[in-house]
Amino acid sequence: MDAVSAPRAALSWSSGKDCTLALMEVRRQGLAEVVTLLTTTNSQFDHVAMHGTRDRILRAQARAVGLPLLNVPLPWPCSNEAYEARMAGAVERLKAQGITHVIFGDLFLEDVRAWREARMAECGMQALFPLWGRDTGALSRQMVDDGIRAHLVTLDPARLPADLAGAAYDHAFLDALPEGVDPCGENGEFHTAVLDAPCFAAPIPARRGETESRDGFVYADLVPLG
Repeated sequence: MDAVSAPRAALSWSSGKDCTLALMEVRRQGLAEVVTLLTTTNSQFDHVAMHGTRDRILRAQARAVGLPLLNVPLPWPCSNEAYEARMAGAVERLKAQGITHVIFGDLFLEDVRAWREARMAECGMQALFPLWGRDTGALSRQMVDDGIRAHLVTLDPARLPADLAGAAYDHAFLDALPEGVDPCGENGEFHTAVLDAPCFAAPIPARRGETESRDGFVYADLVPLG
């Protein structure tokens, strides 16, 4: 798809490795013109929903990839009705910018894809899945080899040892994964935050902060420096 015909798109941005690779793939293949990042944050904690990534890290990532960030703050707890209402408002803002597509980094969960496609269709938008169907074993290695530098910021202690919270997402981590854990964490085993990637203008300096358990997950705080 050439630059003239490529649709204007927003990228659903969670701060993690999958959305980072999705951005790289869309740009490499010319699938769309990514004009903004779209994210949701927990308004109580000022962190990315599910990942727990700090807002300052999130905004540093947006600067690093050279894109504006549309943040949708969500109440906590957040009902499905409240989520859909907030997102519908955000989509209207995107449409006002001539954006027709939203890009997602999902890999293989059919129910998640169907839900996203249905929600986008209701709003008159289309969903794009540039990583869909890729083998997650090969994809995880590609991310590391491509220079995506990520750390685990959330994990499910029923699936992974709690002391892996904050660990680097690298070949050593992948080599040591317990059997049955998806190497991309697609089943919710873990989530990551990216501090450097080929699409970043510069690395994001950060240190590992405190680790805490809440709501059945273990969170490792990444504290921005400077």
